[in-house]
Amino acid sequence: MIEQLSWKVGGQQGEGIESTGEIFAIALNRLGYYLYGYRHFSSRIKGGHTNNKIRVSTTEVRAISDDLDILVAFDQETIDVNFYELRKGGIVIADAKFNPTIPDSTDVTLYSIPFTDLATELGTSLMKNMVAVGASSAILGLSIDVFREVVDEIFGKKGQQIVEKNIEAIARGAEEMREMLGVNVNKMQLSSADGKKRMFLIGNDAIAMGALAGGSRFMAAYPITPASEIMEYLIKKLPKFGGAVIQTEDEIAACTMAIGANYAGVRTLTASAGPGLSLMMEAIGLSGITEVPLVIVDTQRGGPSTGLPTKQEQSDLMAMIYGTHGEIPKVVIAPSTVEEAFYDMVEAFNVAEEYQVPVILITDLQLSLGKQTVEPLQFDKVQIRRGKFDYNMELPVSENKEYFKRYEVTEDGVSPRVVPGMKGGIHHVTGVEHDETGKPSESPINRNQQMDKRMRKLNNLRFPNPVLVNAKHEDADVLLVGFNSTRGAIEEAMVRLEQDGIKVNHAHVRLIHPFPTAELLPELKKAKRVIVVENNATGQLTSIIKMNCGHAEKISSLLKYDGNPFLPKEIYNTCKEGVVLNGNI
Repeated sequence: MIEQLSWKVGGQQGEGIESTGEIFAIALNRLGYYLYGYRHFSSRIKGGHTNNKIRVSTTEVRAISDDLDILVAFDQETIDVNFYELRKGGIVIADAKFNPTIPDSTDVTLYSIPFTDLATELGTSLMKNMVAVGASSAILGLSIDVFREVVDEIFGKKGQQIVEKNIEAIARGAEEMREMLGVNVNKMQLSSADGKKRMFLIGNDAIAMGALAGGSRFMAAYPITPASEIMEYLIKKLPKFGGAVIQTEDEIAACTMAIGANYAGVRTLTASAGPGLSLMMEAIGLSGITEVPLVIVDTQRGGPSTGLPTKQEQSDLMAMIYGTHGEIPKVVIAPSTVEEAFYDMVEAFNVAEEYQVPVILITDLQLSLGKQTVEPLQFDKVQIRRGKFDYNMELPVSENKEYFKRYEVTEDGVSPRVVPGMKGGIHHVTGVEHDETGKPSESPINRNQQMDKRMRKLNNLRFPNPVLVNAKHEDADVLLVGFNSTRGAIEEAMVRLEQDGIKVNHAHVRLIHPFPTAELLPELKKAKRVIVVENNATGQLTSIIKMNCGHAEKISSLLKYDGNPFLPKEIYNTCKEGVVLNGNI
């Protein structure tokens, strides 16, 4: 019996690789196992190598595994590209159709199974992926009944005959695999899971659910990888709650439409990736000066320009903070897990309305498209806070027909907010500098008053857990700092480093702007060295930390920008080598 394993399926896009991984993972999730999945795919609709790596464990996991136990290959390229990941004792299950070969090695076993031929005998070669699922189930010692419910849900609309054919394909694959395994039939049998029901979500779905729970009823967006799933989810769900999604002609229209809807009092979002956010920058400035709440999701991907649209990167930080011309208050939130993505999305709407500012929820491709086991969401935690706005409030009506002071200079920087049609609420709205009623003004005194008012909005920003801290040591050898999806890999590396006698603390930044200096600075002071882990080439988070916290002499970066997420061993190896070289242990 083993407590966890890593399984990967690969082939050409369009061969059913994604559905193979989905059926395998969903079935195991329903047995109560914890899973973490990550897809590698090309930026084209069909063709090109793709794979889906799924980690299965009896305990919680939040990172891609360093190595691989089982590789399911639909072509030779899959073996050539992924073989190096296999650990000693690993297994390759390959379609016999392409006469698979593996490098000379006595440490990995190849099982050549006629996926395509068995599927064709059952009626169509398209079911070869189900044969592969069956072969995998035999390796793990699972009954094919585990997959029946999932297959029925996926193929039920096509008729019971299709369902039974797919189940039969799984059974044939399992039978063929068991015959080949012989006495080794249970060599990778998993320990039993706890059987508890948990969700299995990508980050984008959690973000969309958070938007719904947070009261959003409109989304304007333009499709872009890796953000499109948010829009696709809400297209199906928002109409059931009286809402709507509009696919706009571009990201400029999406952002300005979202501003218009928020101005009308409807909680609205838009979502994009780096290229789309570049187009939105002028509109974000409009949100800032008109003080209209705005929520944007930025799913980071490889850049610049089109760059690596289907690969991991974390290179939008500086753009999100400083990309707009001029100076406006804005908030940038960075969830680190799928679960946090749900709750932080709700909070993004609350913060946007309470402080009347643009709020950017920043994720990365690994978090947005990676699939994680998630404990049941607690909807009783969801609170709706709309700040200085109430549809039912009564406004005083001026006898002198004076305009409403929509941009009134207040001590906390937040002015009273109204929406069109409210009696007594008439005011100007313009993108140029204005006085308290919105009337354009170039007065130096008024300019200072309005700028100061806007900029002090965030002096008292309340955001839960702006930095997640795991600090056991007052004199740590190393403090590891990260944001977004690097959390899981950092946590695993910590465990290994502690086992080697290295004292490690961890701080994960969840609020990028305004930067939580007060929460992070004490952790910097406790450590001999600080290593910031981030997926970009220039150390953007590192620079932000140095600007806000100082201690530049002890801060260094661990950077990765080849399009792949961090593995725990990469962080472990770098930290161990650095600490040893500096004589700290």
